Amino acid sequence: MSITAKDAASRSRSEISISKGWVQGVALVLIFGFFVMGVLAYRTYSDSMPLPDRVVSESGEVVFTQEDITRGQNIFLSRGLQQYGSVMGHGAYLGPDYTAEYLRLSSEHINEQLDEEGVQDPAIATAQMQRTNRYDEQTGTLVLTDEQISAFEANLAHYTGFFGEPTTVNGLIPDAITDPQEVHDLTAFYAWTAWASAAERPGLDYSYTNNWPAEPRVENHPTADILVWSAISLVALLVGLGVLFGLYGRWSSKLGWKGNDTTALRFLQPGRVGITKAQKSTAWFFLVVAVLFLIQSTVGASVEHYRVEIQGFFGFDLAQIFPFNLARTWHVQLSLLWTAASFLAAAIFLAPIISGREPKGQHYLSYGLLGALALVVVGMFGGTAISIYGPDWAKGSILFTQQWEYLDLPRMFQILLTVGLALWFLIIFRAIRSRLRTESKFNMPWLFLYAALAIPAFYAVGLLATNESHLTVAEFWRFWVVHLWVEDFLELFTTVMVAYIFVMLGVVRRKIAIQIILLDVILYSAGGVIGTMHHLYFSGTPVEHMALGAVFSALEIIPLTFLTVEAWTFLQLGARQESRTTAPFPHRWSVMFLVAVGFWNFLGAGVFGFLVNLPIVSYYQIGTALTANHAHGSMMGVYGMLGVGLALFALRYIVKPEKWPDRLAKLSFWSLNIGLAWMVFATLLPLGVLQLWASVSEGYVEARSLGYLNQTENLALEWMRMPGDVLFLIGGILPFLYITWLGVRHAIPATVTRMEPETLFVQEHSEAREDRTGDAPSSSDSAAAPAVGASRYASDRRRGDEREDGARS
Repeated sequence: MSITAKDAASRSRSEISISKGWVQGVALVLIFGFFVMGVLAYRTYSDSMPLPDRVVSESGEVVFTQEDITRGQNIFLSRGLQQYGSVMGHGAYLGPDYTAEYLRLSSEHINEQLDEEGVQDPAIATAQMQRTNRYDEQTGTLVLTDEQISAFEANLAHYTGFFGEPTTVNGLIPDAITDPQEVHDLTAFYAWTAWASAAERPGLDYSYTNNWPAEPRVENHPTADILVWSAISLVALLVGLGVLFGLYGRWSSKLGWKGNDTTALRFLQPGRVGITKAQKSTAWFFLVVAVLFLIQSTVGASVEHYRVEIQGFFGFDLAQIFPFNLARTWHVQLSLLWTAASFLAAAIFLAPIISGREPKGQHYLSYGLLGALALVVVGMFGGTAISIYGPDWAKGSILFTQQWEYLDLPRMFQILLTVGLALWFLIIFRAIRSRLRTESKFNMPWLFLYAALAIPAFYAVGLLATNESHLTVAEFWRFWVVHLWVEDFLELFTTVMVAYIFVMLGVVRRKIAIQIILLDVILYSAGGVIGTMHHLYFSGTPVEHMALGAVFSALEIIPLTFLTVEAWTFLQLGARQESRTTAPFPHRWSVMFLVAVGFWNFLGAGVFGFLVNLPIVSYYQIGTALTANHAHGSMMGVYGMLGVGLALFALRYIVKPEKWPDRLAKLSFWSLNIGLAWMVFATLLPLGVLQLWASVSEGYVEARSLGYLNQTENLALEWMRMPGDVLFLIGGILPFLYITWLGVRHAIPATVTRMEPETLFVQEHSEAREDRTGDAPSSSDSAAAPAVGASRYASDRRRGDEREDGARS
């Protein structure tokens, strides 16, 4: 009976390197998490705060319509106002929260009206009027009282003056919005969100936003759910940590980073490792990464300066040409683009080492991807600037209309970025396809591919959040990108790449690396998937979003605690092998950046994230400096440090050894980390605590006001940030930029298309052919590749892992 090539390939495929229990655990966690998210998606569509067809007076006169609200939302987004202030707590922090502000202004106006009418207790009457729900679900009609309509007209006059201000006193361009219809629609959008924040849900005693914002004028106070679920989330965290440490104590010998201590290895030195054309092309990616990093941080400095001098950037009225909302848009978008670009380039660099070969013409695809990235960046710069300035010819265009915060780039370039990420996935698949044929579906190459696939797949979910979507629905899908894409699947891809790097260096064995990856999936996804809902406590969703979001977001601290426990072992992996070999470890500063990732993951994402995620804390602080503190500590501390670390790892092999500036890598590491710590501890954290105190004691509207931000003690804290910013820019980014320039200017020639898979080392003692675990040595360390000996070593090492699994089972 003949055997087909497919059958032969199937029979020669490597067996899975670990117990199938790990795979089953991952499957259960993901199935459960996304099943619950599916239920919550259904509830988001079916039971979010209603969007009325018509808003009318008691006599039936139309005040505004659903179309007006939707147009107002589109104006709010396209003119970059979510990157100036916020609505329902989400957005930027210089301007007010328009939901809270409208609710305050309208309530004060109603109180004055009732007082003039001779109502005995106008404060109580105002609260009752605002909390009474006059929405008729059958007809889609919302009825407002005469006092509420008068308040709408007063607020319309207020926003006409605010957005028509002929100067830059607010940090916006002069005469930002002057069209009366646009201001009317914008006010209608704010009025709708404010109505939902006070009107009680049918049959319940709290509003559609769970009584957010805190506003005593309408009797908005923390609900029982907010208090109870805050307490339960703390209990869940304590139980989860107890389980973690219990399991770690029981199976510490099998969990975490465990070095390959059975054999002394000699790391292949830079200059003795051949690189392919596609690998060499990544030097251009990293140069672009460094340039974007520099621009992003410089723009960030201007964003910060607006908080101390709105009309004076060291004597220059910057808002005349570069208003706050444009600066913050670029700052946020570039933070996503340069870190993502570094990840893409690192994966392209690692792919040939994973597969042992590079397909013909791969470098052309790599350069094509770089061109697509450049087009997205240019489109983001130009499109958002034109959208914020708002010329009539650009309105409604998919090339120029800005979108939701973090998804700001115009629709066309969001689609192009999604296509670019899909192209990148195909590049990776093409590079490792031959290796995939020989491996089990749950071995390292396949895990690398799955993690890569999640990057375009979950970014594409953001396409469901359009400018015309119901606000609550758009927030649901937007945070799939902001949270689920960034804080779960980028974390997974991070772990896969870091684990693979250590496998390639021989520092950890494949089985340990796979266990780390799958453990990461289980721990992060157990809390991170459903924990996405902690962003939607007050966005008009049903209360179960808050209940589940609070509990599961608390569980997100568990994997970060585990990483902290393992940080010392992680730090010692390279040094441990270096002490046993004659060859130095070539990636000291790359590994130091990875260690910094672990530190900031725990502090920025874990501690600072948990601080703002508790419902009772979030109720008072959402949209304040504590949110910014968490964002900077986690985004720059985790993904920024990782992006730089991955770049240094690849560039160490690309740059000619004699040109490598190790001291500049050291300077960049310490300057970036000290500068970020300065930013966090000198300004953002203390300012956030003070702002939280003001929100609780004085009021949320007061804590978000420009008057509060301009108080002397707050201005002093803002100015204290400057030394850290200077160190970050000059001592941190400029040396990194120079190193990336060396990667382009002084790269070694691309000389190979084939190499030994997963092998950047040889065994120190070539006469020892095989140890008890099956990890066999190699005697070759040629310049282009470790040749036959390393190939046999890699093959024997895999067989050794499989034999050990069989013996244990």
